Order: sequence, then C-alpha cells, then structure tokens
Amino acid sequence: MQAWLDPFCAWLESTPLSHTLQSIEWIVPAVQTLHILAIGLLLSAVLMLNLRLLELACQDQPVMRIAARFLPVVWWTLPVLLVTGLLMISAEPARSLQNSAFQLKMIMLLSIVALTFAVQRRIDTNRWASSARLWRTGFALLSLLLWVGIVFAGRWIAYVRVA
Repeated sequence: MQAWLDPFCAWLESTPLSHTLQSIEWIVPAVQTLHILAIGLLLSAVLMLNLRLLELACQDQPVMRIAARFLPVVWWTLPVLLVTGLLMISAEPARSLQNSAFQLKMIMLLSIVALTFAVQRRIDTNRWASSARLWRTGFALLSLLLWVGIVFAGRWIAYVRVA
C-alpha cells in the first residue's frame, strides 16, 4: 500500500487547496470545529436510536417513529463529516492517510454505515417488528461500540506516529 500512498500524499500536499489550508491559520481549526459539532449531532441521533432499540428510552414510541426522526440526522451529518474530513486530510495528507488509527477509523466507519443502512432498510420495510430482541440488542450494542471506536480512533490520529 505504501508504494502508491507516499506519492499520492506528496501530490495532495502540493495542491493549491492544501497550500491554502496550510497557510491560512484559522481554516483548519474552523473545519475541525465543524467536524466536531457534526460528530456531536450524529452521536446524539445514534444514541437515541440505539437506546430505543435497547428499550432503554422512548418505549412508548415505535422504532419506526424514532428511526424516522433520528436516521435523517445521521445521513445528513455524514456528508458534512466527509467534506470536513477531506479538508483536514488535504491539509496534512500523510498525517491521516498513513496513520493506522485513521485507517482503523475508516474501516469502522464503513462497517457501521453499511450496517446502519441495512438496519434502516429493515425498519423501512416494516420487518423490524419480527426481528428477534437479541438481534436488535446486538445491533444496538455493536453500533454504539463502533461509533465510540470511531471517535477514539479519530482522536488518536493526533497521537499515533506515522513511520
């Protein structure tokens, strides 16, 4: 992987976008702030949905109603996270792309996005009610674990040294 990643990082770092991000002091902190705010919004929505699936909150409302309320927040914050994440990567490509914590974060992110999409399809087609409680609990716990793992991995990017 290193054979193509090093030249790609060097190219990305030499782009006008990267130079702009590196030279204007307030841009990266502003982008990071937007990224963190979007994470907070996304995690709030994920937490509410998963607490309902675990039957720890909103038990008086059907899962479909909770999903209809909170899953759009998940899907609308992901593009914000993508754009802000790409900007942060563009500012320091090697720091992120060659970082094992970043790579782990991306694996977990792709996994939970696919899993959330599959669960949403199940909820939307009203097959959720027939799902076993163990399956719903398993998804909720796995979802929470992956999202927390993504946050931890994202934070560790700053502390894992790239060789």
